[in-house]
Amino acid sequence: MATEGLKELYIDELKDLYSAENQLVKALPKMAKAANSEELREGFEAHLEQTKEHVQRLEQIFELLDESPKGKKCVGMEGLVKEGSEAIEEDFQGAVMDAALIGAAQRVEHYEIAAYGTACEFAKVLGEKEHVSLLQETLEEEKETDEKLTELAKDINAQANEDVPEDQTDASKSRPKAPKRVA
Repeated sequence: MATEGLKELYIDELKDLYSAENQLVKALPKMAKAANSEELREGFEAHLEQTKEHVQRLEQIFELLDESPKGKKCVGMEGLVKEGSEAIEEDFQGAVMDAALIGAAQRVEHYEIAAYGTACEFAKVLGEKEHVSLLQETLEEEKETDEKLTELAKDINAQANEDVPEDQTDASKSRPKAPKRVA
């Protein structure tokens, strides 16, 4: 009986992931379009293709389970996608927009890493070796994407820090520095 409970939870987790990945299939083209950096745009486009593969892997698992992937909406991803859309609608320019997009994308990746890690562990306990292999492959790709975003962020964040519009002054430069405290 306990195994059935975990199996139900596992299927629920897979449905959540299926919904999440399908939401990303719709969101990634918008993020790519909003990106200023060619490298970031290409990264989003490549991740879109990878995300489509993630959907196919999940569909393969559902076929093996003889279950439907439909019937659940991932509200966590819905919120993350909404945050990403809000970043796109902001008045950010150039590298600052790219930095905002990277932040939104990394929140998505961390969410997916947690969800795929959970599903993979459930599959292991349930003895679903073929599922484990498929889920582990996706998990590794999500981690790689996060690492690529971190690398891109290093240059883009530095550039964003330098992209100060001429009509704005840096308040931190005009403020007097506090005296250093001696312990």
